Amino acid sequence: MKKHIPNIITLCNLFCGVMAAWQAAKGHLTWAAGFMIIGILFDFFDGLAARLLKVSSTLGKELDSMADLITSGVAPGFILFYILLGYDGWWGIKFVGFLVPVFAAYRLAKFNLDERQSCSFLGLPAPANALLLATAGVCCMHPEWLQYALLPIPKVSIALYSQTGMLVLAIFELALCMLMISEKPMFGLKVKNLRWNDNQIRYIFLIGCVILIFVFGIPALAFCIIWYILLSLLTQRKEC
Repeated sequence: MKKHIPNIITLCNLFCGVMAAWQAAKGHLTWAAGFMIIGILFDFFDGLAARLLKVSSTLGKELDSMADLITSGVAPGFILFYILLGYDGWWGIKFVGFLVPVFAAYRLAKFNLDERQSCSFLGLPAPANALLLATAGVCCMHPEWLQYALLPIPKVSIALYSQTGMLVLAIFELALCMLMISEKPMFGLKVKNLRWNDNQIRYIFLIGCVILIFVFGIPALAFCIIWYILLSLLTQRKEC
């Protein structure tokens, strides 16, 4: 029975991803973001359960990728598409969201075949990109949260629902899509022990996240992902 537990958790991830895509298609971006975050949590625990129970399998690995494609590819793609529907410029910008699942699928397939990514990553993990877009969706539905978060930055008032904000988001997401399939080393969050010397970059990341959450509140989730990207690119350290 225990061999099925990780796969059941993975299927919970898939269910949350389907619900997130459905809510995003209806324009309920806050609900979509909530289901995505829950799904990504399931994605973390299915691998943990497989390792603890020592029941890792090829089936589980493939099923995990399929679930991730929905939760971290299709659902955030729908969120971005809905946000960009309000863009009045070049019509092609609206469909940048549909590139998210395309690049996520390529990354996930590449990850399954790449044995170099056992405890760190090459390229931006799809769930990290999904979390950033989930935050963008929530802030689009609740722009007052974004404006509050930007108060510490004098005279800045860019909102996701503005034309400039949507264009910047689309261009930024194109860059993240390229980063997903790149060979740039990105540190992992799995720890084997709690020693500072072995986990220095992770502790620095977590300290930065706590500060960001304290200063910016809910929108800090997106800033934490940006902090993760910057820290990875600055250190350029591939582990194991």
